[in-house]
Amino acid sequence: MELLDPRNDFIFKRIFGSESNKDVLLAFLNSTFIEAGEPPLDEIILMNPYTDKDNPQDKQSILDIKARTAEGKLINIEMQLFNPYHMEKRTLFYWSGMYFHQIKEGSNYSSLKKCVTINILNYSCLPNDRYHNIFRLREDHTLIPLIDDIEIHVMELTKLEEHAIPVNGGLVNWLLFLKGVDKTNWEALKMNEPMLKKAMDTLEFLSQDAQTRMEYEARLKFLRDEASRIEGAKAEGKAEGKVEGKAEGKAEGLVEGLIRGKQQTALNLLARGYDIATVAEITELPEEDVRALTMEH
Repeated sequence: MELLDPRNDFIFKRIFGSESNKDVLLAFLNSTFIEAGEPPLDEIILMNPYTDKDNPQDKQSILDIKARTAEGKLINIEMQLFNPYHMEKRTLFYWSGMYFHQIKEGSNYSSLKKCVTINILNYSCLPNDRYHNIFRLREDHTLIPLIDDIEIHVMELTKLEEHAIPVNGGLVNWLLFLKGVDKTNWEALKMNEPMLKKAMDTLEFLSQDAQTRMEYEARLKFLRDEASRIEGAKAEGKAEGKVEGKAEGKAEGLVEGLIRGKQQTALNLLARGYDIATVAEITELPEEDVRALTMEH
């Protein structure tokens, strides 16, 4: 039996984001926080547990996992199989939404709780060789914290050594499992992190279920098509921009060509059904410029 890929966000949420596997998520989070020098959690509350409404074929689906700690800290975990581009801006955008939406009418700023974002990436984006990077808000020279409310974890599976099976517990065991380490190494990982057994059992169970396999394939097709559409739109836009820049034959023309390339990319994405906010994020054009393009065409 071929195992399904736990890096698929649909499968990832089935393993870590269901009420029956809340203990698995807690163990993963504790490995993350202990590695970050923080105390482990005693309890978490799933805010968006997996249900049958998490349709993997829904174009708008974002199969992330949201949790809250006993003291009110908010956590968002997202698995990215393919590069969605502008990960840094996307991360801050979703983090800010999580922070902002805590405020209810009549509340004050003192009620805001810490928000933690955990991005698990199946690609490399940071210019170092660390598989786990942690970002907080610190002063440049003295490193004193401005506030502890923002914490962003970036885990890059591509930076894990292929055959580096650890000899003790820790986050790396979980990430090797997610990356798809050979099943012959599962026993060692389970010895290091006992709760991984339940995650592995869940993956094997899901892999044997025909309906789950169909939904998995549908989600994988959507993710691949989405990545391909964005790549195609960007390539077309860049090609047109280069042609226009060369036709001008000077620096101003090259700059103008670059702008035209971004505009063409935006038009390509709009024609493929992307909304204005998403197009602006991908092309790095202001939303008002993207909106103007829709009116011109």
